[in-house]
Amino acid sequence: MNRILLARQLLLRRRRRAVLAVVEHLVGLQSQSPRAAYVGLWTRLSGFRAERLEELMLERRAVRIALMRSTVHLVSARDCLPLRRLTQPAIARTSRHTKHRRDAGVDDGELAAAGRELMADHRRTFSELGELLHERWPGCPADALAMGVRELVPLVQVPPRGLWQQGGAVRVADAADWLPAAATRSGRLAIDGLVRRYLAAYGPASVRDVQTFTGLTGLRAVLEELRPTLRTFRDESGTELFDVPGSPLPTARAAAPVRFLPEFDNVLLSHADRSRILPEGTMSMLSLGNGLRPAYLVDGFVAGSWRLVRGGRSAVIELRPFERPSADVRRELAAEAERLLTFAAGDREQRAVSWR
Repeated sequence: MNRILLARQLLLRRRRRAVLAVVEHLVGLQSQSPRAAYVGLWTRLSGFRAERLEELMLERRAVRIALMRSTVHLVSARDCLPLRRLTQPAIARTSRHTKHRRDAGVDDGELAAAGRELMADHRRTFSELGELLHERWPGCPADALAMGVRELVPLVQVPPRGLWQQGGAVRVADAADWLPAAATRSGRLAIDGLVRRYLAAYGPASVRDVQTFTGLTGLRAVLEELRPTLRTFRDESGTELFDVPGSPLPTARAAAPVRFLPEFDNVLLSHADRSRILPEGTMSMLSLGNGLRPAYLVDGFVAGSWRLVRGGRSAVIELRPFERPSADVRRELAAEAERLLTFAAGDREQRAVSWR
């Protein structure tokens, strides 16, 4: 199962593929951290350049928006609105702000319309949006109003936020206004199509796995309807797993090179049963407050965390292994870390790999 997941995720060997094609194959990349998607693509693609993803974002062909599990994902413009329509029920269900709006008598339709009007000619921060909405609904906290618009209206985070070489505050726009016209006419993605795409990138998977990734409930009926077109397996515990025919099924003997994953990479969050990539007890070792440290894989499994420290003309990758690695593994990790430094450190003159 480990090797199958790595193959589907392009982590057994780097591929030469178009960036947008990979983003769509993966059903988006986690992007709470603005630079995470760049590392996620670098670790999967041969010859990936950060400038290419920056170009796609500036051309509005790739966008960052709250989707699965109400978290920010980088997706293609073509996938943006269809994925948002499908995940909207989960975004609304998990809201912590709905009660405040209900108590203040805020109508969702009126709030969405007001938010769209305020963003028609301006790219707003959530703070600005909340303050302006609070003037109309003074009985409701400003942050609940701003987050209400985020939950009701597909909002993309606009550049320079999310660019590799730049940064900035989170400013949002209505996706319907921001996206190219061709993308908004790209049609709907039905729930069965989303399930099949998930299986192609993360399967074989159980009903709970699919629901964990999407944040949606009630998907057993969808899988039962798809059953005649899928293949099925049983894992060691007897749980039924679904899969799309024709997807890679490498054996356990397939070599798995060292790989570095960014914060929140979906490969760590896409299953209810994470044992196919996370040894028991290691998730807690990656947790950092409300975040998840970047991780690295050894022989296909999470074996430690890492971080990139930039300062002046220097850049250092710090490695934090869960257990002391062998000399061979240390050399392999150091070599891959050096490659990551070449990608991530830019023109910094002093580069180093350190161990903690």
